Amino acid sequence: MARVAFLGLGVMGFPMAGHLAAAGHEVTVYNRTAARAAAWVARHGGASAPTPHQAVAGAEFVMACVGNDDDLRSVCLGRDGAFAGMAPGAVFVDHTTVSARVTRELAGLEGAPAFVDAPVSGGQAGAENGVLSVMCGGSADDYARAEPVIAAYARICRRMGEIGAGQVAKMCNQIAIAGLVQALAESLAFAEKSGLDAAALVEVISQGAAGSWQMVNRHAPMAEGRFDFGFAVDWMRKDLGICLDAADEVGASLPVTALVDQFYKDVQRMGGGRWDTSSLIARLR
Repeated sequence: MARVAFLGLGVMGFPMAGHLAAAGHEVTVYNRTAARAAAWVARHGGASAPTPHQAVAGAEFVMACVGNDDDLRSVCLGRDGAFAGMAPGAVFVDHTTVSARVTRELAGLEGAPAFVDAPVSGGQAGAENGVLSVMCGGSADDYARAEPVIAAYARICRRMGEIGAGQVAKMCNQIAIAGLVQALAESLAFAEKSGLDAAALVEVISQGAAGSWQMVNRHAPMAEGRFDFGFAVDWMRKDLGICLDAADEVGASLPVTALVDQFYKDVQRMGGGRWDTSSLIARLR
């Protein structure tokens, strides 16, 4: 068991930190909104701190799960940041989906702690059930130290390479999801207009080559037009923007991803920025 600090208690971080506490780790949490941290302590025990600097005092591992590049810099840097308060030998594990650029920037700072970039896939349900897929970048030694702690909320955890490799793997994940969700939306919208029953259709085709996690878990909300849950369109557009920027840097072509990003922009204009990503079907109706 280890002393762990967890920075960021959103829809992902709150249950992830809870799994650490349930596994027997000694957990101190920080959240920008203090009431959220107090609610976590009331449910899971442990302690909270008013700044990242204070939260990480004495921690062997510091986990972060915040919003974007700027949020990550904010919790890491400055007088109240985590880096200034971490003990020698402690490992910083970043579960935020951010650019590989900011990951390498922070990990490369003079005096930076051991750093593992470890974005996750599996959504809110995966975090709540402790079955996330975690893709990591960092040295083999740092990863080996962090992996047993990450295991508290992971179904699978793999080192993909050096610093930044985890974020690149998460980009690949989001690229694949974007195309799958759009294809599923088109399939179901076509079925509706053709008079087929969506549930019956999915029962058949999900058992064949068309089957996917998205089909099994998102066909019903799509058919019902129910999108008030899950991974928000605003966050997906943030992630796809990271993917498209990185593709420009390495000379990769992402034509479908770029198109689906614009479709999500349409959903935002419809007022669906906080809808689940399965809301792509709404623009087809």
